[in-house]
Amino acid sequence: MELVFASNNKHKLSEISEILNPGNFKNYKIKSLHDIGFYDEIEENGTTLEQNALIKAMTVYKASGQNCFADDSGLFVNALNGRPGVYSARYAGKNCTFAQNNEKLLGELKNEPNRKAFFKTIVALVLNGEIHYFEGKIEGNISTLPSGTTGFGYDPVFIPDGFNISFAQMTSEQKNSISHRRRALNKMTEFLNQNKV
Repeated sequence: MELVFASNNKHKLSEISEILNPGNFKNYKIKSLHDIGFYDEIEENGTTLEQNALIKAMTVYKASGQNCFADDSGLFVNALNGRPGVYSARYAGKNCTFAQNNEKLLGELKNEPNRKAFFKTIVALVLNGEIHYFEGKIEGNISTLPSGTTGFGYDPVFIPDGFNISFAQMTSEQKNSISHRRRALNKMTEFLNQNKV
């Protein structure tokens, strides 16, 4: 069975491809938007991760008629009342860089002792017109300085519980074995396999 991943984010595509490799995802072939010739920009104007994930998945499903899934992820920081949350990608402004987002976040947490935070991913799967959601979450802390060069987004400042290095200091295999995205996709895989879709 073929499933379209409704995202043009090259970093997410890379992670998805690694997580859903043929060994983990035997009965399905993942296609990109490029593979199906979909090049429209999808406006993510939802106020929750669920809404944004569904906007992407449903837009592509309606345009292509193909079963598809999309994700939306956010970093939720306790001391900032859950910010940046659903606005994580554009926290420092429209078209901002990852470095600018991290700089703003660390500036807001300056002299803040409570560094607790979590990453959350919601995957929306549109399967034969039916909608299914899957959640993945990982707890951790925000560092005082960025560290590491791998990954993307807030990876240089997020240290997952049980580790003393950031996501950006891990190999992609290490990060993808424990990440919020992995946990959500594991649930989607279990659902598909259990229902023999």
